[in-house]
Amino acid sequence: MTEFRESLDAPNDQPNPNTSIDENAIVPAVPRPLTPVTRSATSVIAAPRASAAVARSAQTAPPRRFKMPTKRNVAGGVVMAFAVGLIATMALPAYAFGNGNAGFDAKNSTDLAGGAQTLTVDDTAAALAVSRDAYTAPTSEQLQAARDAAAAAVAATEASTASASTTPTAGTFAVNPPSGAYSGQAVVDYAEQFVGVVPYSAGATPEAGFGCDGLTQYVFGQFGVYLPRIVGNQAAMGIRVSPEDAQPGDLVVWPMYHIGIYDGAGGVIDSPDWGRMVEHRALWGSYYFVRIV
Repeated sequence: MTEFRESLDAPNDQPNPNTSIDENAIVPAVPRPLTPVTRSATSVIAAPRASAAVARSAQTAPPRRFKMPTKRNVAGGVVMAFAVGLIATMALPAYAFGNGNAGFDAKNSTDLAGGAQTLTVDDTAAALAVSRDAYTAPTSEQLQAARDAAAAAVAATEASTASASTTPTAGTFAVNPPSGAYSGQAVVDYAEQFVGVVPYSAGATPEAGFGCDGLTQYVFGQFGVYLPRIVGNQAAMGIRVSPEDAQPGDLVVWPMYHIGIYDGAGGVIDSPDWGRMVEHRALWGSYYFVRIV
């Protein structure tokens, strides 16, 4: 260690010959002199050229156009406008209810909602006649009379329906058989006993009631003549005759919906409709005659 200190005390430019050098000693590094950096001519010239190229590209670049709005932006704007309008619409009743005051009292709405409103009209004012353009409003007495008349009509309809349902059926009397051989007048005489006694129904016997085609089927069947049900089928069983040649016992046909037995004198025996009995009445409407042979 002594020898190393002495070497440090010696001048740097003149080594001490009497001093030995320790190989393990650390020798401080000597800084290198900085080498000046010089630019080449090409690098100096290239910089202005690059800046000039950038300037020219900036001058020749096309101007930026306005960016068109997308569907998403438009939809967002519409939704935002709708939301603002909705909020404003909902705020208007509250603003009006509170007379425009910022301090809205919710108790006002509760009081108004729970309160009962009454209106008293003087009797003299209610009795005034109302008229416009030569038309007058009905009085309370007239309205009550109309209601009473409607109720009476409903009661009469119900009474007629009840009486029809309690009308005695053919089962309450004995059916007389044909008095002679088959003839048109014998058919009329036999059918006459059901008039005013057997009610209309969908049946084909006196006990069950008669439909229009059920009556003709039953009456002709008692003379051994078979007729099918349905108006059109029965009409097809005979031949058509003119009104001048029509005779008692011929069928009177209203096409596709009704049939009866001609009495020979401008009348017909038929079963007309629900709630009614077999009737003997005058001919009506458009019809034709069919003779069973």
